[in-house]
Amino acid sequence: MVNNKKIIVVLPAYNAAKTIERTYSEIPFDIVDDIILTDDFSKDDTIAVAKKLGIQHIIAHDRNKGYGANQKSCYKKALALQADIIIMLHPDYQYTPKLIPSMVNMVVTDLYDVVLGSRILGKGALKNGMPFYKYIANRLLTFFQNLLMNQKLSEYHTGYRCYKASVLQQIDFEKNSDDFVFDNEILAQCCFINARIGEISCPTHYFEDASSINFKRSVIYGLGVLRVSFSYALQKTGLFSFSIFNRL
Repeated sequence: MVNNKKIIVVLPAYNAAKTIERTYSEIPFDIVDDIILTDDFSKDDTIAVAKKLGIQHIIAHDRNKGYGANQKSCYKKALALQADIIIMLHPDYQYTPKLIPSMVNMVVTDLYDVVLGSRILGKGALKNGMPFYKYIANRLLTFFQNLLMNQKLSEYHTGYRCYKASVLQQIDFEKNSDDFVFDNEILAQCCFINARIGEISCPTHYFEDASSINFKRSVIYGLGVLRVSFSYALQKTGLFSFSIFNRL
């Protein structure tokens, strides 16, 4: 705990058997109270490795439901365990767990409601192996999103996030996509309720065992991102209504 706040790290996993131990070993258990792993019907030994590591809360999907659905299972379980702070960390070791104390501190001190680990702040994205086409797509999408949503974030596409549980309790993330655009929808929901969003520079690692989506899925994701941003802008006019922006 930090400031008497219960801190839970959630690991949405898919075929993470080769990387989960390295990720787990760097989690700062001096402040983290619990770990939840949700496995989206992996084809490898992700669950066996998680059990070997002693992770107590393991949710195994009986079929591949999608990245967004995996996060939904994570957050519902974390809220059921009465978390105050929830950190979503990919177990593929693309993002370093060493930033957890800094991200948590930004939230428990009540400076921010959400903190994003940004790959774009600083100059390390390309240096650390982000594919050039993904970097360009990230920058273009972020530009249009900031314009349409009246924000000033460095990126909307990071998979490393720290939330106040109270934020997740105000938004209907269950209505979001079960696919990759879930990440963008939940961030748009946070913006819509005027959650205070901070960012921290996060070095990332791109290597063979790190998760990634192919070019076709990236295009589908990009189109979904634009849809979310336009929906947000239209909802803000008051002339249109989209159910994902309804408060709970």
